[in-house]
Amino acid sequence: MANPDPVSQTEDLVLEMRGIRKEFPGVVANDEVSFEVRRGEVHALLGENGAGKSTLMNILYGLYKPDGGEIRVNGKPVSFSSAREAIQAGIGMVHQHFMLIPVMTVAENIVLGIEPSKGFLLDESGAEQRVRELSQQYGLAVDPGALVSDITVGQEQRVEILKALYRGADLLILDEPTAVLTPQEATELFQIIRSLQADGKSIIFITHKLNEVLEIADRITVLRRGKTIETAPRAGATEASLARAMVGREVLLRVEKGASDVGDVLLDVKDLHVLDDRGIEKVRGVSFTVHAGEIVGIAGVDGNGQSELIDALAGLQKVQQGTITVDGRDISEATPRQALDAGVGHIPEDRQRRGLVLEFSISENVALHDYASPPDARWGWIFPGRMVEHAKRLIKDFDVRGGGPFTRAGGLSGGNQQKLVAAREIDRDPKFLIAAQPTRGLDVGAIEYLHRRLVSERDEGRAILLVSLELEEILSLSDRILVLYEGRIVGEHTSDVSEEEIGLKMLGGKEKTAA
Repeated sequence: MANPDPVSQTEDLVLEMRGIRKEFPGVVANDEVSFEVRRGEVHALLGENGAGKSTLMNILYGLYKPDGGEIRVNGKPVSFSSAREAIQAGIGMVHQHFMLIPVMTVAENIVLGIEPSKGFLLDESGAEQRVRELSQQYGLAVDPGALVSDITVGQEQRVEILKALYRGADLLILDEPTAVLTPQEATELFQIIRSLQADGKSIIFITHKLNEVLEIADRITVLRRGKTIETAPRAGATEASLARAMVGREVLLRVEKGASDVGDVLLDVKDLHVLDDRGIEKVRGVSFTVHAGEIVGIAGVDGNGQSELIDALAGLQKVQQGTITVDGRDISEATPRQALDAGVGHIPEDRQRRGLVLEFSISENVALHDYASPPDARWGWIFPGRMVEHAKRLIKDFDVRGGGPFTRAGGLSGGNQQKLVAAREIDRDPKFLIAAQPTRGLDVGAIEYLHRRLVSERDEGRAILLVSLELEEILSLSDRILVLYEGRIVGEHTSDVSEEEIGLKMLGGKEKTAA
C-alpha cells in the first residue's frame, strides 16, 4: 500500500487523517486509511463505488465514530461527535443528496439554526443581504428570496455550498458534486470551486469521474476496497493510470461492440405528445422506432422533454396524444404494471424515487416486479428463500458491494444502488429496455461492466433506448442517435457523427427537422 506523498514540516496542512479504521457488520469500510489536505488546494478523493470515500468523509464530519486512527485539523487533534462540532471547527459538507426544506426560501435554508434576529423576530432582510454578499463574493448566483421548490438542482447545490460558507467553513467536502448536474452546471461548479480556492478555501472533491479529477484537482488520493492506494499530483496522471489504481487492473475506457444485427421493430412511437405535471407540453409530436438488436440513443440538454418521454414509455405519465406500441401491443394508456407485463424494462433516471424502496432489503427490491410470479411465488404463496437466492446471484453478477440480501437498500452507496436497479431490470429479460442515465453515480469499472451488458443485451435481440446526458456515452454505445430539442426530434444520426454536430443540434443550432 502506497502512503500519501511526503509533506515537509513547512507545508500548511489543514487536515490530517492517519490510520483511520471503520468497520460495519461484515464490512471493513476504511482499513488504516491516511489522507491529508493542504490549505487552498483541491484534493480529489477517488475510488470505486463502495471504496470507502463517503465513509471516510462522514467520519471527518462527525457522522460516524472511527474505530481507530487520528484526525488533526490545523495541527490540533480532534474527535467530532456530531456534525455541529465539525462545523464549529470550520468543516462544511455538501452531500450528494441535498438536505434542503423545499417550502422555505433560499435565505431561510441558509441561515436555519443560526438566524440573524431583530429582537425576538427573524431579520429577513439581514439574512437575504448576507446571502447576497456571499453569492457575489464566490460567484454563487442564486435568488435569496426564491423558494427552494422553485429553483434548479444546480442552484440547490449552490444553496448547500452557501450554507457551509455562512457557517464559516474553511474546508469544504463536496460528495459526488456533479452526479446530479448537467454538463453546463458542472462547468459552472468548477468555476465556483476555483473562486473558493482563490479565497484560500480547501476543497475535498469526492468523485469517480476521471476527467473531472484531471480538470479540477491539485492532488489525487485513490482508495480501493477501503485502503489508501496512492496520493499523487495531477501532473503526470492520466485517465488510464487513475482507472488502474482505482480498479486494480487495466480498464477499457471505450466500448467495444460489433455491428448491430437489426431485427423487427419492438418499439414504435407515433406523434407522441406529453404534458408535464404543470400542464405544459414537453414532448411535441415525437415519432421514432427502436428495432430488436439495436441501441438508440437520445441526446439532449437536460429539460428538453427526456424525462416526460421516459415516463410516458414506462406508463408513469399520461399520453396526451399519439401511440406507443411494444412488439405490436399498444401500451399508450398502460399502467406501469401493464407496461412491465408487455415487456418494458426501465432503469430510471432517479434510482431513489423511481428505482428502489430504500427501507426494503436488497432481496425485496430485486423481487419488486415479480414477487407474485414463479419462482418467487406459487399458488398465492411467496417463498422468501428463493428471493434471497435470486438476490445473491445478482449481487455477485453485478458486483453490488456493501451488504447482502438482507441489507437495507438505503444503506448502499449511490453507485451500488444504481447497480442493483440495473441488475433487476436487465435480469428480467425485457423485450424493450429504457436505460435512463444508466451509469449515473457509477465508477469506471462499473461503467465498463454495464456498457458491456447493454451491448450484450442488444446482441441477444433486445431493443434498447439509451437516454443520457453524457454525450460520450451516447456516441460510444448507440447504433442510432436522435437529438431532442424543446420536445422535438431535430436530428437523426449514426454513431460516427461528430460531438460538435450533435452538440450544436442539442442547443437548437442548424436546421431543425420536425419529427
